[in-house]
Amino acid sequence: MSDSGKSRRVYLLGNADKRDAGPAMDELRSFAATRCQVVGASMNRDVRPAIAGKADRIIVVGGDGTLIGVARALGADQIPLIGVNVGKLGFLAEFSLGELKQSFEQALCDDGLISRRIVLHVQVEHNGGVGQTSLAINDCVIQAGPPFRLIQLGVSIDGEKLTDVGGDGLIVCTPSGSTAHNLSAGGPIMQSDVDAIILTPLNPHSLTHKPLAVEHSSVIEILALSVNTGTTVIIDGQVSYPIGPGDRVTVRRYSSDFLLVRNPQYGRWHKLVTKLHWGQSPSYE
Repeated sequence: MSDSGKSRRVYLLGNADKRDAGPAMDELRSFAATRCQVVGASMNRDVRPAIAGKADRIIVVGGDGTLIGVARALGADQIPLIGVNVGKLGFLAEFSLGELKQSFEQALCDDGLISRRIVLHVQVEHNGGVGQTSLAINDCVIQAGPPFRLIQLGVSIDGEKLTDVGGDGLIVCTPSGSTAHNLSAGGPIMQSDVDAIILTPLNPHSLTHKPLAVEHSSVIEILALSVNTGTTVIIDGQVSYPIGPGDRVTVRRYSSDFLLVRNPQYGRWHKLVTKLHWGQSPSYE
């Protein structure tokens, strides 16, 4: 290990809900101890010790959901994240434990591997006053909820009325989130570092409401014209806020980007092809 690698400060963070996370954390901590400065380790999503310890990298042992939760918790203090997958898909958590060991110094020292990705700031207003705010790494979804009747949402961009959309709701997502809920709703797949925000209607009761990509600087306002008692704003599938008639959801780009370290052993499109099987021909056997 070079001197530059040994000077790097690393914080290890694992998901206690993942069965294999504990053993992987123990193995990784022992491996890293002589190769960098390990400034701490924890089996929760408390990022404050990593920030206080001035970590150059946070190694997150878990899955995509763990990584997203950590990135959201970092707020304005974004630190490049290295995701070690012990979950299911591993689309954002690109490394296996063995792959990280093989590329450890490069992952710690090569800033060219850092992918900068848009983060959204979501603000929910009730009765004209700010109720809740949250960051979104993947998406902000307004979903109809019980009793599952069609809802009506008024959409404006940069103060200009765009449309009223009726259906099951609306997804506002980042390029990172384009392969999540947006993909299953028929929205476009976007390269992760493209500067754009995607709007995808959920089952619109219209032939003309199609997914739309807008400038990254756009301010998107969504007015709840007619909603159900269970209509909810869902952030990254992890945080939720109920909304009622007249409530307003404002989504804009956050001032800090999500920083994710790519696996140098694979090309940019490897995950799309191997994880989601994009573009593969059908089997005729």
